[in-house]
Amino acid sequence: EGEDMLKRAPFVDLVFGPQTIHKLPELVEKARVKKAPAIDINFPELEKFDNLPVSRNVAASSYVSIMEGCSKYCTFCVVPYTRGPEYSRPFDKIISEAKILANNGVKEIILLGQNVNAYSNENYRLSDLIIEIEKIPEILRIRYTTSHPRDMTDDLIETYGKSKKLMPLVHLPVQSGSNRVLELMNRKHFIEDYIEVYHRLKKINSSIKRSEEHTSELQSPMYLVCRL
Repeated sequence: EGEDMLKRAPFVDLVFGPQTIHKLPELVEKARVKKAPAIDINFPELEKFDNLPVSRNVAASSYVSIMEGCSKYCTFCVVPYTRGPEYSRPFDKIISEAKILANNGVKEIILLGQNVNAYSNENYRLSDLIIEIEKIPEILRIRYTTSHPRDMTDDLIETYGKSKKLMPLVHLPVQSGSNRVLELMNRKHFIEDYIEVYHRLKKINSSIKRSEEHTSELQSPMYLVCRL
C-alpha cells in the first residue's frame, strides 16, 4: 500500500517494509535530497540478512533470525501479505552467526521466525540447526519461537530426547479449542492433532509441562505453552 499510504497521509516521508529495513539510511538520504517521500516495499528474500551486521554486544542471550514470512494463510492473519511467504536463511550463515555470538559471550541462542519450525534450507531443518549449534561449546542453552502445530515434525520432536542444550519449552499456539473454528481459521490442524503432539513431547521429555500461569496471564485459552 506504499503509494496509497502516501495519498492518505501525505506528511509521511518514508514507507518501507521489514525486508528493506537495511536500506533505511539510503531511503532517508533519498528523501532528504529529493525533498520527496521515499518508498521501498520490495520483498528481497535474503538481501536484508546479508546487509545487517551481527550484534557485537555482550549479552547472555541473543536472538538469531533463521526464517521470515509465513505460507499458512490463516484467515485472520496478515503476516503472509506483510512479511511475504516463508523463506529460510542458509544453514551455514546461521551457524556462522551463532559462533560469532558465542565468541562475544552469548550463552543462549533463541532461534527466531514467524513460523520458526517451518525452517527448510536445502536438506536442513530446524532439528539440524539445533544439533549443530549444540556443538558450539560456549552455547549452553537453545530455544526457538514461535511454532505452528503442523510443523512439529518427527525429527523436531525427537530432538527433545537427543539434545542436552535444547530447553524443555515449546511455544505452540493452538488458537482455538474448537475444531469448527480451527477449520474456519484455515489452521489445517485439529485439537486431536495438537494433543497428540503435546503427549509425544511429554513422553520424550518429561520436563515439558503445561503452563497454567501462562494461559491465565493471556486471559485466554488460545495458547498452550509448554515449559520447564
